[in-house]
Amino acid sequence: MPELQQTLKKKVTIAGRGIHSGEYVTLNLLPADENTGIVFRRIDLDGQPQFQADVDLVVDVERGTTLNYNGIKIATVEHLLAALTALEVDNTIIELDGEEIPILDGSSMPFVELIEEAGIQEQKKPREYFVLEETFNYYDPVKDVEMMAVPNDHYNITVMIDYNSNVLGRQFAQLKRLSQFKSEFASARTFCFLHEVEPLLKEGLIKGGDLGNALVIADEALDDESMLRLSNKYNIPITDINTEGIINDVDLRHNNEPARHKLIDVIGDLALIGMPIKGKIFASKPGHATNVEFARQLKQYIKEKKKLKEIPTFDPNKEPVISLEEIKQLLPHRYPFLLLDKVVEITDEHIIGIKNVTINEPFFPGHFPEDPIMPGVLQIEAMAQTGGVMVLKRKEDPHGYMTYFLKIEECKFKQPVRPGDTMVIKMSMIGEERRGINQMHGMIYVGNKLVTEAKMMAKVFKP
Repeated sequence: MPELQQTLKKKVTIAGRGIHSGEYVTLNLLPADENTGIVFRRIDLDGQPQFQADVDLVVDVERGTTLNYNGIKIATVEHLLAALTALEVDNTIIELDGEEIPILDGSSMPFVELIEEAGIQEQKKPREYFVLEETFNYYDPVKDVEMMAVPNDHYNITVMIDYNSNVLGRQFAQLKRLSQFKSEFASARTFCFLHEVEPLLKEGLIKGGDLGNALVIADEALDDESMLRLSNKYNIPITDINTEGIINDVDLRHNNEPARHKLIDVIGDLALIGMPIKGKIFASKPGHATNVEFARQLKQYIKEKKKLKEIPTFDPNKEPVISLEEIKQLLPHRYPFLLLDKVVEITDEHIIGIKNVTINEPFFPGHFPEDPIMPGVLQIEAMAQTGGVMVLKRKEDPHGYMTYFLKIEECKFKQPVRPGDTMVIKMSMIGEERRGINQMHGMIYVGNKLVTEAKMMAKVFKP
């Protein structure tokens, strides 16, 4: 039985400062309908514009992940997206009255607790996963970062970090199941190195950063002037600053807390692909830039794989579900204008027909005879005849009806069709039939290539 989509049971609210902007922001999580996905809404702007959480909208990865849709920004999205992914919330609307997600304690735990406060509601439509069937690799030679996705029954992530730091050393973290996220990963806090603080402040970042929402790790000596500025920034005496280790001198929540936080970032950034994954992710020295680039490439790979799966196939050894003789009983067309040889599949939603194109077709001697190409208008006619069979098969008395074209839209000829090709024609219904008018989306494939596509409207009537 397929897993079902999930949303929240009620609206919940949390507020806090953005780590980079320093601005106080209120955030609401709201229930959403099936197939909504994760949507951001800026309630502080006119019209309350909203947009999808999508890796194609990422515009900045400097110490966090920022989305931009038509000039509308949402920053530091990764910790919240990680919590939504881990608790398997498919559909929610995230309302903000500012442009940055609150940093809170620097971990994902406040968002996990917020989602649990809302409660999770199962919905009726199935959740769609992308199931990896082969290894997908990404390598950034400049940053020496490698990320890999391999087939697995569950979402599993392994992260390795190495900053050449005597304090941190080389660290590993592994999440085997999403159910481990709350207890073993969500509380891991964001971190930076002491020597990075001043450059980040000069760039206008970490205005809302403090020792309560980030670990600051000292592994390089600073001069007295820098130590004084650091003391003023964090409002602590210079003598209390630990210059080797964690400067705020707090206990780590995990002995490999930085690696666990990097794993949170990986989950949050990969959530921008837009659908859950069944696969094992390996990430060596990841950061937001490489996470996002990996997500972009993985999204494109998923899109291409989904297209291949949508390509209709048929077994030439199987008997057709509608033979040529049956087609001739349904349609008035005859040679040389009957452009459908058989139907290999028909459901309430779609039909798949076959047309074998041979050099003996009567149009080839007069249509580019030195370079024979099937006329595009005849490919459209083959679509129409296939769709006509589908519509007529729905009628109790199909022989008493005629089908006429009303409209053709968005017609595209992507590849030429030549003698020897087998056209696999798929016509899918768009909406319900109304007053004899049917709308369909048609696609013709030759092998695994989409050669022709169009939207069509026809009227079925009794003459």
